[in-house]
Amino acid sequence: MGTKIGTQSAEISSPVYLRSYASVVGPKEGEGPLKYSFDEITDDEMYDEQTWEKAESKMVKTAYSKILSKGGITPSDVDYIFTGDLLNQCIASSFGLKESQTSFFGLYGACSTMAESLALSSMLVDGGFAQNIVAITSSHYCSSERQYRFPIELGSQRTPTAQWTVTGSGGLLISSISDNNNVFVKKITVGKIVDMGIKDVNNMGAAMAPAAAETLITHFKDFNISPDYYDLIVTGDLGSLGKEICSELVLANGYDISQNYEDCGVMIYDAKKQDVHAGGSGCGCSASVLAGELMSRLKKAELNKLLFVGTGALLSPVSSGQGQSILGIAHAVGIER
Repeated sequence: MGTKIGTQSAEISSPVYLRSYASVVGPKEGEGPLKYSFDEITDDEMYDEQTWEKAESKMVKTAYSKILSKGGITPSDVDYIFTGDLLNQCIASSFGLKESQTSFFGLYGACSTMAESLALSSMLVDGGFAQNIVAITSSHYCSSERQYRFPIELGSQRTPTAQWTVTGSGGLLISSISDNNNVFVKKITVGKIVDMGIKDVNNMGAAMAPAAAETLITHFKDFNISPDYYDLIVTGDLGSLGKEICSELVLANGYDISQNYEDCGVMIYDAKKQDVHAGGSGCGCSASVLAGELMSRLKKAELNKLLFVGTGALLSPVSSGQGQSILGIAHAVGIER
């Protein structure tokens, strides 16, 4: 059974394997540099559905099916599903998985939901409460724009600091049963809410970066390790601006992550060829990169130790409309071979 470490962390003691993974993304993501790592790339954003929200739910359903198939298990083998998305009341997840007939936990950690669901799943498996859990999240550019900003039909001009919400879904099978990959969860640091007073809804990277830095610093302190313990440290969706801010904040506290630090929002698009401004964002950003490129590199032993830090902006159109600041959150999961 796991042990609490330091102020905010936990060390997983029993084997908790990442047994399988899958990702489904939209056409823009399929044109980016990580296109060969995704399980499926849709032809368009509608995915043969009548609405963007239904298309997102279909992505969740498809990714879930692929996770089970690749893991060699049936729906009856899954003890719990941990899932969430960006839509009101997390309808992409609930409608996408309504036919699963599996015990269901709906989560909302904004874009940190993939790391949050992975951390909670790992703790349950480590505690002996489950053998198999699926953690899965999603987002969709069109549905998110309609909910958080402006309908895309308006053609509103985006600011240079704005990010492009990833259309995609990704997830993993967390299991007590080993496979040949032997990729497992080892270290977890649960983030705290950080409020730096930032109110610009078109600058999510700056709002989330302080929370990412706080979690990283706490992770290093709690486990008494340096950044070079990991082959790669990757944040969820800070984008190019947020990534720079995060790196500077961590350095100011005595830890240099510049040599082994990347961000999923920077990795998923080609900034020179694709007009995404500051990079990618959304629950589907870190989920599809983790369940694609990063897990593939772990499987091939190109990476042996990965620190995955999901980042989220805890806002809504209501709080922003009332002039409140954007709260940040970040959760870290250490994955090793």
